[in-house]
Amino acid sequence: MKDFKTAFFFLRLPIAVSLMGHGLVRLPKLPAFSDWMVKTMEKSAIPEALIVPFSYFLPVAEAVIGLFLLINFKTRYTLYSALGLMSILIAGSCSIENWTAIEAQLLHCVYLFGLFWFYEKFSSKINGDPANDK
Repeated sequence: MKDFKTAFFFLRLPIAVSLMGHGLVRLPKLPAFSDWMVKTMEKSAIPEALIVPFSYFLPVAEAVIGLFLLINFKTRYTLYSALGLMSILIAGSCSIENWTAIEAQLLHCVYLFGLFWFYEKFSSKINGDPANDK
């Protein structure tokens, strides 16, 4: 595998599209998405005062993280952000015992960790100089 930039692009592409897709489809209908999230989380111990602002933040974060992964912008920090966001989603899903959602979120985490591993192992071949991304 001589062309690491191309390989890394195609490794990033599915998760970038997934995250961007989650965010972009929700952006035009933010109030409806927020209402849905509040209703879904009503049995959670997490207060509505935290859920409402998060429901407006989440689609933006998903779209931005997906875009940053797609264009390979500050990749290390973008992957940290994606894993952090997934951890927050997992915590929320645990609070309402939505084990099916957790499976999908964990799958995203495994994929993101694989990307992180690939990036760390081959960043000098992907970027030329790993210090440029820090």
